[in-house]
Amino acid sequence: MVNPPLTAFAMPRRRLTDDERLTLFADLPHWRAVAGRDAMERRLRFRSFSQAWSFMSRVALAAEALDHHPEWSNVYGRVTIVLTTHTPDDGGAGGLSDLDDRLARWIEDFARPLAPAND
Repeated sequence: MVNPPLTAFAMPRRRLTDDERLTLFADLPHWRAVAGRDAMERRLRFRSFSQAWSFMSRVALAAEALDHHPEWSNVYGRVTIVLTTHTPDDGGAGGLSDLDDRLARWIEDFARPLAPAND
């Protein structure tokens, strides 16, 4: 597992282009587009509540360093994460941004060895 240092996340918000979106979903096959929103979702299953909570704690640290916070929920060993950018720096309407791309890739790298059963 190779996770970039949390300080590497500092960057301005920029909406993804159509080509960047295609690449993102091709590179991250466990993530899916959210119907009716410009957002992406990932569902994970862990062996226990404690393992799921530990995962969420680690993601929370990365999100805080990035100043980009997921919408998420946790039920026992299940975690659902939704990423979207609510207030992009360019004044646009929001939606998927480069921050979502960076955080999703970080989450995927971190989750790979921890979540053996994934939706």
